[in-house]
Amino acid sequence: MTVFEEESGPFLEIAKNFMDALLNVQRNEASRMILKAVDEGMDIKDIYIHVFESSQHEIGRLWQTNKITVAQKHFCTAATQMIMSQLYPYIFRTDNNGHRLVAACAAGEMHEMGVRMVADIFEMEGWDTYYLGANTPNDSITQTIIDLKPDIVALSASIHYNLGAVKDLIKLIRNTPDISNIKIMVGGRPFLLAPELWKKIGADGCPTNAIEALSLADELISSKKQAE
Repeated sequence: MTVFEEESGPFLEIAKNFMDALLNVQRNEASRMILKAVDEGMDIKDIYIHVFESSQHEIGRLWQTNKITVAQKHFCTAATQMIMSQLYPYIFRTDNNGHRLVAACAAGEMHEMGVRMVADIFEMEGWDTYYLGANTPNDSITQTIIDLKPDIVALSASIHYNLGAVKDLIKLIRNTPDISNIKIMVGGRPFLLAPELWKKIGADGCPTNAIEALSLADELISSKKQAE
């Protein structure tokens, strides 16, 4: 069984069809099949994790093995982000639960898909989410955290050489009195390859996907309340 099959699980057929449509530059067909799946009752969280995320990982593997070009990879990512935006009318229907998330990529990090998916999944669960996007200056992220006082901060790094910026950002947050005890989770490929890496850069946890991030967030909030 391939990694793609394991990640897609029972949704392998739609994940493969979706990825094939993107690789064949059939963005409208990819969009149509996703909207049809939602109308037929497929959970949007399953679409995010088992279709969008698994197909993005597979497309990344195809690029790394020189089976597709960087232009194809970028098209697939942009098309997936566009289709994600088409699902927003479904996402923003949930009642607010009173929790707040700030999600961002540290300075220099351009790969924003993963942390955007985290923000969307949290929004589906009733969180107020503030998604700051790719390559956000560390001082701007810190100021946003000061202003919004979120329960959780989610940071992403998909490339190893951006880990320094994430570490610097966490250090900056920890050294800022008003927000020094904020709970921080990190994610991205480097953390999946080195499961203990999140501890070394000062984070509070590292989920393997957006669904696990929800559970981790609840645990971190509970632990903070107990400590207080």
